[in-house]
Amino acid sequence: MSAPTDDGHDALVPESSEATPGPTVFVLFGATGDLAKRLVLPSFFRLVQEKLLPDDWRLIGNGRRTKTDDEFRDEVREALEQFGGLTPEDGPWDEFAAGLRFAGGGFTADDPGELLDRIAEARGEIGQDAQLVHYLGLPPTTFGDYTRALGAQGLAEGSRVVYEKPFGTSLESFRELDRVVHEVLDESQVFRIDHFLGKEATQELRALRFANGLFGSSWDRHHVAAVEIDVPETLDVADRAEFYDATGAVLDMLVTHLFQVAAEVAMDPPPTFRADDVAAARDEAVRHFRPLQRDEVVRGQFEGYRDLDHVADDSTTETFVAARLWIDTDRWRGVPFLLRTGKRMAESHQKVNLIFRDPQDGPVDERDLPTRGNVLCFDLAGDGALALSMNVKTPGASSDLGTTWTQIPLDTLSGGDPLPPYVRLIHDVLSGDRALFTRPDGLEDVWIAAAEVLDDHRAPEPYAPGSWGPEAALRLADPVGWVLPG
Repeated sequence: MSAPTDDGHDALVPESSEATPGPTVFVLFGATGDLAKRLVLPSFFRLVQEKLLPDDWRLIGNGRRTKTDDEFRDEVREALEQFGGLTPEDGPWDEFAAGLRFAGGGFTADDPGELLDRIAEARGEIGQDAQLVHYLGLPPTTFGDYTRALGAQGLAEGSRVVYEKPFGTSLESFRELDRVVHEVLDESQVFRIDHFLGKEATQELRALRFANGLFGSSWDRHHVAAVEIDVPETLDVADRAEFYDATGAVLDMLVTHLFQVAAEVAMDPPPTFRADDVAAARDEAVRHFRPLQRDEVVRGQFEGYRDLDHVADDSTTETFVAARLWIDTDRWRGVPFLLRTGKRMAESHQKVNLIFRDPQDGPVDERDLPTRGNVLCFDLAGDGALALSMNVKTPGASSDLGTTWTQIPLDTLSGGDPLPPYVRLIHDVLSGDRALFTRPDGLEDVWIAAAEVLDDHRAPEPYAPGSWGPEAALRLADPVGWVLPG
């Protein structure tokens, strides 16, 4: 619980989750898919290593094919070795493997396959009251059918259900999916994952702002000239071109990760750090997103994209998007939020930069100040880092000013043990903590804000692989310019 202050109000101290959740049966739909292998299963293994799982648990993989538990365990072991950055020898493999089960035969409203029997067996082993968690590691187009099936097969009541992003693909599809979900589940049961909210540095946004008067008092339009949320990637899409050509950068990144991080930066202080208060503050910020206009969005496609297998020769899918977002609140009115992401770009980064205004009416001539002298940077990649640039006098006989950076890697903090975002979020699901998950009211406003861009099917502007995207995107950030090179 949040700590009480002297006046009886809750202080801005995060709620702590249960140290050890109770007995849990975790059902992983799509257990043999790419998402499960790359992210979910390695994260579950990390939770075992960190001793953050319940004392009694079972993980039941679900899929269409029939296979034995041992065959599933072999596949999980292979996934850990290939994608997890871990090997079973790094941790308690035998303990982990003992909790793995598989239920084949698929799962529909008409036919549960083997799943009901395997859940009954698991509850017979660890307790009939074991918490049931369903993780839908599936294509978003299947969410409605699987939700209906959970209800039809009696697996919805009292359970928790995790939905991957995107939750819908348009305002209309979001509303339909939201209707189906709430016919079967109460909102308190629903966990919509956006893993950017689980990143350590994203969470440090709150701590730095709300626990430090130096930054909290400057977190507004009077002190900040621009906010940049910049996620360029050198990665190609060849290994998932079919998925990507049906999705694109706007749907894959802009209306999910980048919008949610923008809301984290822009939200007004919540009264407490309780999950409902934080989510309400984030959603209120999204409600004030001004709908994106086409002339403030640049869509790009890297040269050679249409030559990839499974990509149409005339594809208009964007592999790059940059947008200038305005947030019409008293705190941020007039401050551009510059969002950028793309594939096959010059460098890979995940950074949030607050660019502070130059000092006014002082003895230092603005013309002598370095460009973008004061920047507060949250590096979201890996274990995360904080960095701050400052204007200083260059040592020596001259009075010239220069800029220097100081950096704090989060994994160097005393007592710190950064968790990858999926590890943190799955732990929060097991503990019932919904603070880092999205809510339907905020998501509906996301789709409203992005509607015009999602309906833009014009050919995107070409850009060279290894560049910083179309030239128009560089001009979009004027006059402050992008902090990252370009």
